[in-house]
Amino acid sequence: MASAPKTRLSSSFSRTSSSSSSSLNPHLKLGPNATTFISSGIPDLDKILGGFPLGSLVMIMEDAEAPHHMLLLRNFMSQGLVHRQPLLYASPSKDPKGFLGTLPSPGSSKEDKSRKISHEEGDLRIAWQYKKYFGEPQLNNNTNNGGQHDYCNDFDLRKPLERQFFSGMNVDCVSILDSPNLDALQDRCARFLSQFSRNEVSISSVGRIAIQSFCSPQCKYSNMEWHMLSFLRSLKGMARSSNAVVVVTFSPSLLPPSCSKRLQHMADTLLSVRAIPDEDKELAKLLTGYKDMVGLLNVHKVARLNTQVPVILDATTFSIKLHKRRFLVLECLNQAPVDGSSGSSYGTSGGCSGSTKTGTLDF
Repeated sequence: MASAPKTRLSSSFSRTSSSSSSSLNPHLKLGPNATTFISSGIPDLDKILGGFPLGSLVMIMEDAEAPHHMLLLRNFMSQGLVHRQPLLYASPSKDPKGFLGTLPSPGSSKEDKSRKISHEEGDLRIAWQYKKYFGEPQLNNNTNNGGQHDYCNDFDLRKPLERQFFSGMNVDCVSILDSPNLDALQDRCARFLSQFSRNEVSISSVGRIAIQSFCSPQCKYSNMEWHMLSFLRSLKGMARSSNAVVVVTFSPSLLPPSCSKRLQHMADTLLSVRAIPDEDKELAKLLTGYKDMVGLLNVHKVARLNTQVPVILDATTFSIKLHKRRFLVLECLNQAPVDGSSGSSYGTSGGCSGSTKTGTLDF
C-alpha cells in the first residue's frame, strides 16, 4: 500500500496537481521515475516529449542546406529567458551576443487563442468517432499561480524578445571561433553548472546551456574528433549532476561517419531537422499540407533517466510549419487522399459489398 502514492505520482505527467512541484518552481513538471522536466519552448514538442528532463543532454542534428535547427534553438533559449532561467550560449560567431537580438518574443493572448482555435480545426481531420479511443496527451499550459508565464509559451518569430530579458547577469555568451580547443568552454560550462547542484533539497533555479554548431569547420578543434567526444562526455556527466539542460546542435555531414555515430550515441534526446525541397512533386502527392511545410523533424531518441524502459512514440517524424508565418508548429505527417478531388483519404469503392453510396454495408 505504501507504493501506491508513488505509482500515481509517476504514472501521469500531463496534469499533475502536486503541490511540491509548484512550490519548488512553477515552470517545472514532474514526470515518471522522479524525473523533472523543463519546457523546450515549443508547445507541440512538449506534447510529444513532455519537455526536456533536467540533467539531460539534448542534441540536434543540423541540415547542411537549411538553418532549421536555429528555430528550435531560439525557442529553447527564449523560453528560459522568459522564465528568468540563467543561460550560457556558445557559438562559433565572433559576436554571439548579437544572436540574442534574433530571439523570438512570447505572442499575445489573442494570437495564442487564434493558434489554439486553428489547431482544434485541424484536429477535426481525424474522425471524432475514432479520436475518442486514443489517449491524447494534454499538457497543462495554463497560466501559473501569480499570473506568471506559462510552462510553455507560443513564441512569435517576427517579434524580437524584449531586451530586459537578456540584460544583466542572466546571460553568458561565449565565442568558440578562435579557441584552439574546448578546454576553456568546458571550464565555463563547469562553473555555470555548479550553480545548479542537485545536492540542494529544493530546486530554486534551473539553468540552460545552448551550444550552436558544435562541429563547425570554422573552429580550430573541428578536426580533433576524440577531443570533441571527450568534451561531450564530460559535459553530459556534469549536466547529469545538475538542475540544468544542455542543448547542442551539430552537422553530421561535416564529420566522419564513425565520429558522427559516437556523437549521436552521447545524446539523451536526439533530434534531427531536414529541409523540404521546394519542388518535390512526388512528396507533394504523398503528403497533405505539403505546401505549408518548411521542414521535417525526426525524433531518434527520447531521454529515459532513472529507468531502462524505452519510449515508443506514436510517430517519430513530424512536419515543421509556421502558423501565420509566426508560430512554430509540429504536426504528424498525414498521407494524401487517394483521389485528390474527393478530399477524403477513403476510396470510393471502400464498401465491403456493393456501393458505399447506398448507405448500407453488407458484411
